[in-house]
Amino acid sequence: MRSFWGLLKAYWISDHWKEAWGLTLAVALLSAAASKSGVWVAQASGTFFSSIAGFHDLPADQAVQEVLTAAAVLVGLSALKLSVFLGLRHYFSATLHRKWREWLDVQFNTALLNDRRAYYHLLAQGTPADDAPSNIPDNIDQRIQDSIKAMTGNTLGMAMGLFSVVTSVYFVGEMLIANSVAIQGLDVLGTYASAFLVFVLAVTYVPLSTLIALRIGKMIEALNVAMQRNEGTYRAELAMLVRRVLPVAAANGEYVQARIHRRHYAAIDRTWAQQNKVSAGFLSFNLFYTFLTQKVVSYLPSLPAYMQGGLSFRNYITGSELASELINDCSWLIQVMPDIANLRANADRVIQLADAIERVQDSQAFYRETGISDFYYDTQPADQGMTVQGLELMFAGHEAAPFLRVAKFTVKPGQWVFVRGPSGSGKSCLIKAMNGLWAYGRGRITMPSGARQLYACQDTRLPQASLKQLVCMPENEVAHRDLEIAAILHAVGLGEFIEHMGEPFCKGRRWDDVLSGGQKQKVVLARILLHQPNVLFLDEATAALDPEARNEFHRLIKQRCPDAMVIAVMHEPSPPTDALGRSFYNAILNIENGRAGIEPIVTPTRPLPRVSQAGARPAVMAMRHKE
Repeated sequence: MRSFWGLLKAYWISDHWKEAWGLTLAVALLSAAASKSGVWVAQASGTFFSSIAGFHDLPADQAVQEVLTAAAVLVGLSALKLSVFLGLRHYFSATLHRKWREWLDVQFNTALLNDRRAYYHLLAQGTPADDAPSNIPDNIDQRIQDSIKAMTGNTLGMAMGLFSVVTSVYFVGEMLIANSVAIQGLDVLGTYASAFLVFVLAVTYVPLSTLIALRIGKMIEALNVAMQRNEGTYRAELAMLVRRVLPVAAANGEYVQARIHRRHYAAIDRTWAQQNKVSAGFLSFNLFYTFLTQKVVSYLPSLPAYMQGGLSFRNYITGSELASELINDCSWLIQVMPDIANLRANADRVIQLADAIERVQDSQAFYRETGISDFYYDTQPADQGMTVQGLELMFAGHEAAPFLRVAKFTVKPGQWVFVRGPSGSGKSCLIKAMNGLWAYGRGRITMPSGARQLYACQDTRLPQASLKQLVCMPENEVAHRDLEIAAILHAVGLGEFIEHMGEPFCKGRRWDDVLSGGQKQKVVLARILLHQPNVLFLDEATAALDPEARNEFHRLIKQRCPDAMVIAVMHEPSPPTDALGRSFYNAILNIENGRAGIEPIVTPTRPLPRVSQAGARPAVMAMRHKE
């Protein structure tokens, strides 16, 4: 789906091809029926106007009856065409549109949300500046939601219009030839003369008008692309505001935020103003063209034959109606020029996204387009633990210098490492690199073979799911009993929510809105206790917890996951300790001046309490008794 035609035909050659072709056939047959009924309507129109013109040549009763009969036939055939054939065609084409869009949505979601984490690599890098070189498409959400919908709808409209042109030319042309008569001065053409004039008019008048429409269409396309980009940027800013309402309110940042919104909307308004001018110009051209075609041009080809007496008034009206039908259908390109411009704009945006998704399947090759990305991920026997060697982390740019260097460190099963360093030193970047989530740099990361990994980060925004689903992620919640999840929720201090854990909402609100920051991090703790990972990364995963809750967080992991290797980044300068003053961690990875080095933590030896001369119990025994 990385080319225009490849994108358009993918659905019809997929495993849903029966559905696609069945609906397509229904639309095609109804389009052909509508074209054929257009011929019947033209004939009925000729009969109706002829009965009016000859009203005074017949007795009153007979004349009225002929007019009413002709009108009834015209109305009935028009209803057959418009209400039956075109109505049913709309239903089947809308169904085809819905099915096609659904299939494309599934394909893009499958490509984005898989083990290769294409969505992360395309979204986590942020939106580049307009003048900055980037291989990341902007406004991905808009491309999936709006561009795919518009592209599929416009494509079906184009296809139906083109097919209608073909069938109309066939049926209308057949009738024009059948009713054609000779014209003086065109004797060489014989009885095909009047039909010849209609065809000559169609192939000269329509293309000249189409050239004008094409020039306007190119301007519309460029403006549509600009409008989509500007609208997407503004919508993204509004969506971001929803997620940061508290920081904006706390900083009294409403004025600054309003200025940001005005700046983004100003770009929309400028583009919209240009669109209005071009659209008004196209509308004026199209309205005049349609009027000229229906009221003047379509009556000209058969006029010589009528003036020479070769055609009756009835056949003249019928021929003019057929000419109007033919020219209107051949003018399909003019009528849908705005849709064509919109189709090209949306198709280009979808193709760009499909191309980026395909390229990001090999994330390091994708990042090498804009920087250095030479990470090597390997496995080793589980008892050898995890090893990081020769790691250098960088930002984008092929000449970028490393901002963090790690020569080598190893973590054995059951060992805990506390990462310490000043703010901005690269602690979280190190965690991301070990998980394959950092873009630029080089080095080797070797994980235990078959190890279960879990990365708990500071950002705890929760998707719209039930509490049980949130705890069971990434596994299916059906695989775990309610009693098991309830026990874990009680252990981490979320027992009050057990009765609602199977519901996507709690008291009418999403879980992301119900739970506090600390409670969300307890959900993450519940997930850790359920899955018991072999390798656990804690990236500010306890930032919203008070000291007591933070220590309980570590105690539960130590108790339930005794063999886990833990790498943790925290705000605190020193690792937390248990109730007896013993550190939960075995080593500290210090980051200073762009380099990292590991050192063990030596737990201080607690002196034994003195025994009283009177033979009293040791103080430690008394303390235990008190406990």
